[in-house]
Amino acid sequence: MKRKIAAAAAIAATLLGAAACGSNDEDAPTTSASGKVDGTGKTLKVWLMVDAQTAWKGVVDDATKRFTDATGAQVNVEYQQWANHLTKLDATLAGSDVPDVVELGNTEFPKYVFSGAFGAINPADYENSGSWLQGLKGACDFEGQTYCVPYYAGARVLIYRTDLLKKAGFTAAPKTYDEFLSVADKVQTAEKANSKFGAVYMPGQYWYAAMSWVKSTGGEIAKQDGDKWVGQLSQPASIEGLQRWVDLAKKYSKADPTKNENDQANTFAQGTAAMFYGNAWEQGSAEETKKDPNDPNSPLVATKVKGKLAAAPMPEIPSFLGGSNLGIPEKSQNKELAAQWVKAFTDSTSMAGLVKANALPNATALLDKAAADNPKIAPAALAAKDSWFPPNAEKWADVEKGAILQTMLTDILTGKKSVADGAKWADDQINSTLNES
Repeated sequence: MKRKIAAAAAIAATLLGAAACGSNDEDAPTTSASGKVDGTGKTLKVWLMVDAQTAWKGVVDDATKRFTDATGAQVNVEYQQWANHLTKLDATLAGSDVPDVVELGNTEFPKYVFSGAFGAINPADYENSGSWLQGLKGACDFEGQTYCVPYYAGARVLIYRTDLLKKAGFTAAPKTYDEFLSVADKVQTAEKANSKFGAVYMPGQYWYAAMSWVKSTGGEIAKQDGDKWVGQLSQPASIEGLQRWVDLAKKYSKADPTKNENDQANTFAQGTAAMFYGNAWEQGSAEETKKDPNDPNSPLVATKVKGKLAAAPMPEIPSFLGGSNLGIPEKSQNKELAAQWVKAFTDSTSMAGLVKANALPNATALLDKAAADNPKIAPAALAAKDSWFPPNAEKWADVEKGAILQTMLTDILTGKKSVADGAKWADDQINSTLNES
């Protein structure tokens, strides 16, 4: 197949052994996980992030045992830190001694897919691949091939104050978007004596949220047209969703329009809002915080919202998923064995183990059972059924790095630009960035 080659020297070095994927064969073979592979005397090197070691090492060990029993191969799992894993990976891929399986965050994968660092896989070889979460799978797809396997996910949900909703006359989370607005109206009215209170905490540069609203009305950020990418934010469907988000933020939020969402749980914990849209784990972060934020060993202390929070899917709003995928480097000398290990580590047995550890499984077909088996993750499991992923463009990371969407949102919320003008400006910037040669 025809794969684009990144110009960066560190990435280019990873392509030295990737001749197969650099060919013009549109039907280049994929790495197969079907059939029995004899791995006697061989050892796989697997790179997983430290989350697996601390939260579900038993799942890793079980999949590895099943793999070893079936193939005779051993597995050396090396746990990586998020702080330096990409730097370490770039340096390793430039050499010849590469890991056979690598975990990356879903938004980190496209760069390596476009560079040719990972070999293509056959999705049909993997259990539940017919319903892999789009928010994970989107990072794996390029020109008709798939280059990674979805691993686990986390979803954004509506986190709310049960006491304030009850005070306003609501005993359950809203089930529709109109009901969500009704809740916001009544809660804000009930708390009108507090000038610092806003029913919904929505930071102005929270682009994951704003683009979820855009997706809810059928809008897009950008789409590919031949060899070019074309920004879509100024199209009617996108404008509709963007306007809905702007209306929400202006009417119900007291959050800073120039601030992102990184500290929203801590801010929400101060008690000046009734609802916020965040990762499911942010509920815990809002209820308990470190006594000394600058001390990593500081004990957790309860906040004023401890015991007053619940979560539910944000009604009618698709979720941008966080999470990880697994890839097999093109330069691996054990591709078939690597595929067998990934197959075991992502099958239904392993997914059930992840659910017990409070992670979301990799496929929509597993989400209902996950919600039933673990009530702690039920809201996120339901939210993950409808997920999205940013444009799978080679230079999308440059759009994020350039803060194009964040700037657009702040300009709109501060009145510097209208919704239409802001969207048109963002489209122009996206076009220039994604199509830069």
